[in-house]
Amino acid sequence: MSELIGQIVQVLKEQVVQDTVVPRNIRRAAEQAIEVLLDESKEPAVRAADAIAILEEISEDPNMPMHTRTIIWEVLGALEQVK
Repeated sequence: MSELIGQIVQVLKEQVVQDTVVPRNIRRAAEQAIEVLLDESKEPAVRAADAIAILEEISEDPNMPMHTRTIIWEVLGALEQVK
């Protein structure tokens, strides 16, 4: 399960946080989701649920580029599989 979380963190870092086309508030939320996912003091399912809450909140932002929205939706789908 930690391998899946690691892959999700990598996708968020490479395709959202480092993309300068993405608005700052969306990159900041992705960074928060990454921090939550890497917090080893919580169970993986709790970390995934917290990250889902953060990402769902920004997923409907009208300023988000379409390619970023697609990535966020894919990440949300992967996080829903974490148990």
